[in-house]
Amino acid sequence: MTGDSNPASGRDADSGATFARWGYSFGFGLFTLALVPRLYTAFHWGREPVWDGHYYDFGARRIALGLGYSDDLPVGGHPVWHPWCHYPVGYSAFLGLFYRILGATTGVAAFADALTGALLAVVTWLLARWALSERRAAWAGLAVALHPGLIVYAALELTEPLAALLTLTAFWLAVRDAVPKRGLLVGAWVLGVAALVRPQALLCAPFLALVLPADRRASTWSRAKHLARSGTVALFLSILPVLPWTARNCRVMDGCALVSTNGGWNLAIGAFPRATGRFETLRSSDGCRDVTGQVQQDRCWLAYGLAEIWNHPWHWLSLVPAKLGFTFDHESFAVEYLHEVAPSVWTEPRRVAARSITSLAERALVCAAALGALAFRPHGRGARVQGALAVLWAGLIYAACAREPMFWPLVLFASAVPWLPLPGSAGFRPALLLPVALLATTVLTHAVFFGEDRYHIVVVPVFCMLAASALRGGRSEVSWP
Repeated sequence: MTGDSNPASGRDADSGATFARWGYSFGFGLFTLALVPRLYTAFHWGREPVWDGHYYDFGARRIALGLGYSDDLPVGGHPVWHPWCHYPVGYSAFLGLFYRILGATTGVAAFADALTGALLAVVTWLLARWALSERRAAWAGLAVALHPGLIVYAALELTEPLAALLTLTAFWLAVRDAVPKRGLLVGAWVLGVAALVRPQALLCAPFLALVLPADRRASTWSRAKHLARSGTVALFLSILPVLPWTARNCRVMDGCALVSTNGGWNLAIGAFPRATGRFETLRSSDGCRDVTGQVQQDRCWLAYGLAEIWNHPWHWLSLVPAKLGFTFDHESFAVEYLHEVAPSVWTEPRRVAARSITSLAERALVCAAALGALAFRPHGRGARVQGALAVLWAGLIYAACAREPMFWPLVLFASAVPWLPLPGSAGFRPALLLPVALLATTVLTHAVFFGEDRYHIVVVPVFCMLAASALRGGRSEVSWP
């Protein structure tokens, strides 16, 4: 329906010539467009980090000093070096590199985070070129570059933009490689690096099997086995870059931890009797009193959380809508973070206005992304099926806006519909299915654990890609995958 030429469908000399004519210039312009407002925001509003940002910054400073991921515990009146891995190490190691070279200041952190956000816009555009037309890919990149929530996020020392950058880079490297098996290998390794920033990246690894060509003449069962085998290989490969860090934990901690020791903690937060669906502080009186080491504590909370789910499954399941609502229904975390840092700067009127702007942008983007899961056909059975989905989409929009904001059902819609082999489907390519897998695994993660709106930041580029694909034509029949 668009009439655009699609670089993903050919990747021939014409596509290469088109990219050579304007691609590099557009990429540089997109990077600059994204970098300038992020630099301004980061330097103008960035202050000493708070909340989780304080711990990431602290870890980065220790790494920059050559002390590793650690803290100092007072023993007998003297500080004693003590290894640490409660939070994933990746973001602190990334910041630590900048601190080591340029100095451990808030300005250096601001520069690193602004650079990350600008690169994220470029990588989103590059990946979208393999899924959409040149024009639609450009719109996806521009949406990331100008998204107000992402711009404000540059002033926060938090992990989500870097996690999104590494994950989408893994997808891009996987789909662009002329040798699919090599693309799977490279993509899996980069996902392993991403897991050191956000361990949930490992959940995306099995989906890299989508980049391998399937035999269309084979039965559905044979193709499913092919995907399962390839996905298992991809998962194994993605774990390899993590293993040196795991070995470090086994050596210096009180037990082995794959990446970090906050998984059990987070599960307990989403399942214990005082759970609300969002972050709540755990106390020793909640269930883990007699623990010493970090690994022992995490295992205790993991056992406690699993026991609560087993003994009170309906309580845990009843919290899923609240968890997804806290994650996707609004966007206020960045503004609240900056308010915590400088309450005199973020007066109540400014705070309310900023929260309204970022939440409005996020909700509009979610609506557009859900629309991007549909195809639009003028006639035939595909038109009827896609029309029914469009009616469902419109009903979800009405439900989201009529009373209390409830946009998470639209996120479920966007994460589920692209996988359905429905007549008239837009025919999603791996370059778009892989980001949808990131969205689906993010939904699953926060349905299991707990929700906060900062956690949807990692999938904002996915929303932008889906939104850019809206109003596309489809094909009459779909054979998946």
